Amino acid sequence: MGSKQRLQKIDIGEIPVMSSTVRTVDTARDLGVVIDDSKITRRAAYYQLRQLRTVTWCLTPEATNKTLQAFISCHLDYCNALLYGIADDLLRRLQSVQNAAARLVAGSRRPDHITPVLRRLHWLPVR
Repeated sequence: MGSKQRLQKIDIGEIPVMSSTVRTVDTARDLGVVIDDSKITRRAAYYQLRQLRTVTWCLTPEATNKTLQAFISCHLDYCNALLYGIADDLLRRLQSVQNAAARLVAGSRRPDHITPVLRRLHWLPVR
């Protein structure tokens, strides 16, 4: 059994700090942002993408871009300072949301490379 598997099995419910005990939790709320494994942000963003996908056929590319920036980018940008030092796996998940939004704006398919699309839209990577 590898060390990573052993670490995953360790359940730390309480941590002694000075003369008190701090209970651990899976999520935390700071400045109105829920910090967890980014499931809530991703769910909200993908929900918005599914809703917007149904109406993008009648929007111009500029209107689609602005609409997606209003609904998706705000989720990714809000309190992004709280994401400093976040694990690479979690950043990759948030990047996948931005990639899906860029594909929707550009009309590209999933197998197409995303970097040229992000550059053309002038969108910075999540990192």
